Amino acid sequence: MSQAHDEHESPIKTPKQLILAVIFAFVVPIFAIVLLVKNVGSDTRSGAGADALSAEATAARIQPVGAVTIKLEGGPLKTGEEVFKGQCTACHTAGLAGSPKFGDASAWGPRIGKGYEALLTSALKGKGAMGAQGGGDFSDLEVGRAVVYMANAGGAKFEEPKAAAAPADAASK
Repeated sequence: MSQAHDEHESPIKTPKQLILAVIFAFVVPIFAIVLLVKNVGSDTRSGAGADALSAEATAARIQPVGAVTIKLEGGPLKTGEEVFKGQCTACHTAGLAGSPKFGDASAWGPRIGKGYEALLTSALKGKGAMGAQGGGDFSDLEVGRAVVYMANAGGAKFEEPKAAAAPADAASK
């Protein structure tokens, strides 16, 4: 019987051995986990998708779908030449898509004959391949100035439109 009792006896015989066994039972696995995390987390990845981890790639993935731009009114008005250079020059300098070339009196003649209002309406609402300019980056007045600038270069004698005067009651406030 004493032999059966020895088979079921614990290898831990003293309190000191028990404390050491408990400490090692917790410390060794934690130490192993920390080493694994450190080795796995510090790898630099290469190959397909490696660039997807860069800060720039992450910023590009989480950027907003759209953006809102607020255009403040009341700033200095652009001249006809500035609007022409910023918006109209791409087509009217080369005469693309049937647009009259800048300074070409024979191409502008029939259009000038219809008058400033007809030219301005075409510019603001669009005509043929030209998209509508109204409501874009430039105000209607600035688009009108560009129309006068181009038409006058083609032989017209239009007067540049002026900004409307501020109402008297708004000025007194």
